[in-house]
Amino acid sequence: MATDRPEQITDPVAFHGEGPVWSPDWGGLRCVDLLAGDVLAVDTTSGAVRRDHVGAVAAALRPRAAGGTVLALERGFALIGPAEPADPAGLTAGVRRYLGDLWDADAGVRMNDGGCDPDGRFYCGSMAYAETSGAGSLYRLAPDGTVSVVLTGVTVSNGLAWSPDGARAYYVDSPTSRVDVFDYDSERGLSNRRTLLTVSADGGAPDGLTVDADGYLWVALWGGGAVHRYSPTGRLDGIVPLPVPRVTACTFGGDRLDTLYITTSQVGTDLTRYPAAGAVFALAPGVRGQPVQPFTG
Repeated sequence: MATDRPEQITDPVAFHGEGPVWSPDWGGLRCVDLLAGDVLAVDTTSGAVRRDHVGAVAAALRPRAAGGTVLALERGFALIGPAEPADPAGLTAGVRRYLGDLWDADAGVRMNDGGCDPDGRFYCGSMAYAETSGAGSLYRLAPDGTVSVVLTGVTVSNGLAWSPDGARAYYVDSPTSRVDVFDYDSERGLSNRRTLLTVSADGGAPDGLTVDADGYLWVALWGGGAVHRYSPTGRLDGIVPLPVPRVTACTFGGDRLDTLYITTSQVGTDLTRYPAAGAVFALAPGVRGQPVQPFTG
């Protein structure tokens, strides 16, 4: 069982770091400071961070196949066109189009985490600010801009990622302490939901996740101070301990997709005891990840 310790590669740059994504089109790693409404472009060599403010909440993002970015903001989706040549690294340099609120502002609900399916549709799940049971949903943005509700009755919608063959999707509703698995195909979408694994009560709550090229899951543990690696059958295969308790998400990146980047949060954390909370960490675990699936709209 792996016990390698990752390297801290940035200062504590985020109050609530989340949603790391590696894309060559962006020149590397981006993540969000979710409750600050900022997208962070991280220089993984120097640790420098460029911060772009996009709204009250910056929940999740993915590259667009034709260039630019799709974003999940507080209550809906936005599309940003390719950056202008004068500022190729700038997230907000392209034309931005907000697709409209999906629910009323008084609902006390915000977007939280998401990803793209093998057909290039972008999903993001929601949660109540008060973490009210069953108040969230999972939404799907199609390339033509239409939005569908895929799941209802969700409490804290979190990690979503696909197996290398695209036939299975893994999903986290954090308070359940489970990672669930769906069958997936283009026509039916997500179907046949069942439990893949349950995290023990003392291990923290599952949060964001990614799937490597061998089909193994890497799951961030909120309150657990670790990332766990699980086999496709749900067997615990490795533990990556971190020096902070609120571990939020992870992704593979680098030119060979052989580095695991991990985001962390300061929410509810004693910063005197855990001064590195909010930093980005990196680990070379000896396996490779999958390329990011872009949004095709």
